[in-house]
Amino acid sequence: MGKVIFGMMTSLDGYINDRQGGFDWGHVSEDVHRFAEAEQKREGLAIYGRRMYETMVYWDTADQDESLAPYFRDFSRAWQAIDKIVVSKSLEKVTSKRTRLVRELSADDLRRLKAETEKDISISGPTLAASFLKQGLIDEVSIYYVPVVVGGGTPMFQDVWQTLKLERLDHRAFDNGVLFVRYRVLC
Repeated sequence: MGKVIFGMMTSLDGYINDRQGGFDWGHVSEDVHRFAEAEQKREGLAIYGRRMYETMVYWDTADQDESLAPYFRDFSRAWQAIDKIVVSKSLEKVTSKRTRLVRELSADDLRRLKAETEKDISISGPTLAASFLKQGLIDEVSIYYVPVVVGGGTPMFQDVWQTLKLERLDHRAFDNGVLFVRYRVLC
């Protein structure tokens, strides 16, 4: 049984996008992409909210673009290789391979998926993750801190209801200033 990991890339002030919904400040270097690719390969299942899926679905065909650097195409292939679930009441259909759409994902559903999945399960999307954090179902939090302050936007941690205590398990600093930190959720 793998772990359930809530992972995102954020600005230093904790936003996954800026006030206009933009994310162009999140472009990262080859070494960050290679690290994220290795992290992706640890996963057996990725669970997305609608907006995160709409951002990530790009990777379903990016490997076919010969103008992209090899590390982009390699990440694309790693993304394609895992199963994905999109949780959305508003999305009509999914367009990527190995992806299924569900209208809701209960705590019991997540527990069942965790018991059935040998590798880790990633959850991407702050609204979706907030519910599972509240229920104590997230084992780890992984954050790629991008060295930029955007001053507003969508916060990574939404609907915070209590203090969330974390223990640092791992960290890695990259030459472009990005800092990856992995935490265990204590309570």
